[in-house]
Amino acid sequence: MSVGLLKTLHLLGVVLFLGNIIVTAFWKVMADRTRDLAVIRFAVRATNWADVFFTFGGVLLLAAAGRALAAQTGIPELPWLRWSYGLFAATGLLWVGVLIPLQRAQAKLLAPLLRDAEIPARYWRLALAWAVAGTLATLLPLGTAWLMTVKPSL
Repeated sequence: MSVGLLKTLHLLGVVLFLGNIIVTAFWKVMADRTRDLAVIRFAVRATNWADVFFTFGGVLLLAAAGRALAAQTGIPELPWLRWSYGLFAATGLLWVGVLIPLQRAQAKLLAPLLRDAEIPARYWRLALAWAVAGTLATLLPLGTAWLMTVKPSL
């Protein structure tokens, strides 16, 4: 595969990954602000599906194209690249270990509620934890993007 195609696939992975985590977080937070059960329930389900298709799809493209690009161009394991891998891995661990379980817990909590039910206090605690973890899970890959662009001599 050509270097140009690998770079394009890697960039597409960045767009899918970062774009989805930023836009999905925005829509989820905006849905929570409505305090409308139907809107929030829809946003939580949509967030879960967006993560499956776009976040995970972006991760696959980033990892596969990035490794192939590094191998094909002979980029050595420089400090900025190791830091990038570390931040990317930390983001993945945060996603798998914290965000996805929180999102599933939110969906499970909201699913059985009747249309006019009050949203339980537990949901709002989960939403706060999700917002904090999600902020960190957004900042880490932004740091990775900076490292990959600037390639500093750390």
